[in-house]
Formats: sequence, C-alpha cells, structure tokens
Amino acid sequence: MENLSDKRKLTIMIAIMAAMLFAAINQTITSTAMPRIISILDGMDYYTWTINIYLLTSTIATVLVGKLSDMFGRKPFLLAGILLFMIGAFLTGTSDNVYQFIIYRGIQGIGAGIIQSTAFTAVGDLFPPRERGKWMGLMTAVFGFSSVLGPTLGGYLIDHLDWHWLFWIFLPLGVVAFVMIMALFPKAQRGNSTSIDYLGSLFMTTTIVPLLLAFSWAGTEYDWGSSQILGLLAATVVSLVIFLFVETKAKNPILPLHLFKNSVVTVSNLIGFIMNFGMMGAMIYLSFFVQGVLGISATYAGYVTMPMSIVMVVASALTGQMIAKKGKYKRFALIGVPIMVAGMVIMVFMNSVPMAVLSMIVFGLGLGLGMPVFSLATQNAVSHTELGAVTASTQLFRNLGGTIGIAVMGTVMSNNLTKHLKEALTSPSAPDFSQLDPTVAQQLTAFANPQALMNKPLLEQTQASLPADVQPLFIQMIDSIRDALGQTLSTVFLTGTIVMFVAFILVFFLKELPLRSSNKAPEASAEDSVNTGKLAVDKA
Repeated sequence: MENLSDKRKLTIMIAIMAAMLFAAINQTITSTAMPRIISILDGMDYYTWTINIYLLTSTIATVLVGKLSDMFGRKPFLLAGILLFMIGAFLTGTSDNVYQFIIYRGIQGIGAGIIQSTAFTAVGDLFPPRERGKWMGLMTAVFGFSSVLGPTLGGYLIDHLDWHWLFWIFLPLGVVAFVMIMALFPKAQRGNSTSIDYLGSLFMTTTIVPLLLAFSWAGTEYDWGSSQILGLLAATVVSLVIFLFVETKAKNPILPLHLFKNSVVTVSNLIGFIMNFGMMGAMIYLSFFVQGVLGISATYAGYVTMPMSIVMVVASALTGQMIAKKGKYKRFALIGVPIMVAGMVIMVFMNSVPMAVLSMIVFGLGLGLGMPVFSLATQNAVSHTELGAVTASTQLFRNLGGTIGIAVMGTVMSNNLTKHLKEALTSPSAPDFSQLDPTVAQQLTAFANPQALMNKPLLEQTQASLPADVQPLFIQMIDSIRDALGQTLSTVFLTGTIVMFVAFILVFFLKELPLRSSNKAPEASAEDSVNTGKLAVDKA
C-alpha cells in the first residue's frame, strides 16, 4: 500500500480520519449528557455499567482485531467497525430503558475498538515509519478536536433537543466514512497463515474482562478486600497463566509473546501503561476540583479543560511533522513527558481558575509532544507483518493503565477525603450547629459531603432559603468542605505526578531505532532481535 500515489494516500487518510472522528465525537458528545440520559431512563443504579461495558467491549475488540487484521487485511475490519458502531449508535438512541442502553453501548464499544485499532494500523500500511509520524500526529489531533467540540456540543444538544439525537446526529458522517473506505481503501492480500487462535482469543477475553471489572468496581461497588474483587483478580490470574501457556503452543498466536522480547515494544508499552495510569487517574478528578473546590458551574467547567485539548491538537500535529523531518522520536518524549509532569505539579498547588487553566495548557503541550512517540516507536521496531498485533498491544496497555489508575486514585481520594473531612468538621474553626433548631441543623449537615459541592444551583438555593443568622454558618461549613476536598485532590494529583515521573525515568531506557523509509523488514530491528529475542522479522 505504501506504493500508492500521494493523492490516493491522502484520500484514504481523509476517510480514515473521518472514521476516527465519527467514533471519537460520538464518545465525547455524551460525556456531559450521560448523567441526565441515565436519569431520564431511571437507571442511576446502573450508571457505572454504561461506562464499563463500553470500556470492556472496546478493549477486547481492540486486542483481538489487531492480529486478525494482520492476517486478513485492514479494510474488512474498518468497514465492520464503522457498521457496528453505526448500528450501536442508532440502537442506543432507541433505548426505552437502561438495560437496552447498556447492551447497545456494548455494541458501540465493539465498533469503537475495531476502528481505533485498525485505523492506527492502517496508517502503518500506507506510510513507512519515517513519514508515519506526521500522520500519527494528525490522528491524535482528531481525538483532541473531538475533546474540544464534543462536550460543549453535547451540553447544548441535551438542553435543546431530545437526548436520542446525541446518538443519531453524526450517523451521516459514519455513512460518508463507510462509503469512502469501501471505494478508496485497497484490498490487502492475506498473510501467509490464516489459522485463527480461537483458544488464545478465549483466554485473553477471560483475562481482560475480570481484570477490568475488578478495578472498575474496587473501592466503589465493593471493597478492595471483598470476596467479589478477590475472586475477579483470582480469575484473572488463572486465565492469564492459561493464556500464556496457550500462546506458547499456538501456531499463529493472537498476541505473539516474542514481541515483548523486543526492548522497544516492552519499554514503550510500560510507559504507555504508567502514563495512562497517572494521567487518567488524576485528570478524572479535575472536574471535582473545578466544580467542587473553585465553585464553577458545570456549564463553564468544560472551558477550563478546553485549553488542554486545543494545545494538544496543535502540539501533536507539529510534533508529527518534526519527527517526519528529522527522523528522530525519542527527543520529543524526553521533552514532552517532563512537561506533562510539570503540568501535574501545577495541579498539586493550584488554587484558582488561572492556575487550573495554566496547568491544562502545560499538560496539553506535554501530551501533544510525548504521546505520539510511543505508538510510532513500537510500530517501527517490528516487522510490518505484525503491525496490527503490536499496535493492539499498545492500546491494551494504555487502556489497562487508565482503568487501574482511575481505581487506585479513587481509593487514594476516598481514604484521604474521610480524614480531611473529619478534621474540617471537628476542628475549633468548624461551624457550631448545637444552638440551632434540630431540623435546620439536620438540613445543614445533609450538605456535609463533597458531592453536594457539585450542585452549585442547589447550594445557592439552600443558602437563600436559610434565615439570615444561619447563612454564615452554612457558608462556613461549605468553605470547610471545599478546603477538605482541595487538600484531598492535591494528594491525588501528587500521586499522579509521582507515577508520571516514573514514566519519565523509563523514557531514558527507550532505545531509538532509525525510522525506516520503507515498510520492508528493518535491519536494525533484526539486529535488535538477536540481542533481545527472536522477532517476527525472521519470519517475514
């Protein structure tokens, strides 16, 4: 495919980016509207499932399709991914209850996982690593653009249209992407081996599902030491052992284990795991700080994080261009990752909107510089015949890092919040409700939790309804809770900073291989395989 004309490649890339935008915008557009949608469907008890099911199905699809696309080509999977996502999006909009909503979101997740895995791999089919950087940067920019447009558009649509339209409004974009790929994307020849590793696929699934569920539910649905969580983790370990054994015997393994003998693949995946662990685990709580501590309404909270996405779009696009020009990638990781660490350090000490915006700008700059590097490094380090498998492994480690990071940071937050709240409400400076009417005191203490801080209109309404002499006590209590939440989130951001710093240390161990100017088997990678283990390049 790399021998196609530049004009043909450009049109194919437009089709691929249209597919990526279709999947990404449909995900981000629901981020601000999801709580209201689930409330309308009367399914708040199942709210976490609407998120977890999408994560589960997309992660599994990403990994399984990676190897299959190496065997059968990218085109059928791109088309299948778009079609499944469209079907899932349409059905989700027809949901009458939360159970249907969860099932249909699962179908969407399968489609999204296929698109995500195959689209990035297709870029590797079209361009050699030396040219691939600029396109990887633009693909990352598509995600950034959807992060800017999606939440704002979703908030507007949920306020002015029926919620079903959030899932239907971009279906025409999916049709356009499907037709363009059908017409323009060339059909690739099948690989040498077409035997499918069904057993490996099964045990990979039974490894990933309980692992993601365990870390999604730990600390929220169940205690970390509960029989449910321990049982899920035990099932993960057993399935993982069986999976590793099966893969050593499989003729055509779904996830070739010899890939991890390559130091570039292993280090890049570890960095991706740790970066997403720290980044997602901390970023998920930024809205708690903006709304809960700073008291900004949900409508305007999105504008605080918007600079991060805008800066990331610009930085990732420019980084890709510079990588293509210089043929070097490690330097951008060495610059970008510490800038991300600096952005998180600012989060630890932020106490105002300007500082929050500054942290977002700094973090977005580092993200745009550093993140495109590791996918490119792994793809450049292996034979082109295993491009899909290695790309899928990158996505797997990032997804696992984000999921586990969110769970661990949630535990850090809950443990520290309990301590800080107790200190805030029992200190000498805490408000004294002993002289108040018991009914009024009970009304006030109902707000003695951080969740109440997220509902600014209710706080203002409650304050206005209180007698004039009670309002200062209410304000004092809310300020105490804000301080407690602020201290807690500083600890969360500090934890994320430490984790990100570990990722920065690992960057120094990333071996930089010259970016190939062709998709043919690289001599550098073959040489690396002698030192680190036998690579698939020997099979090519």
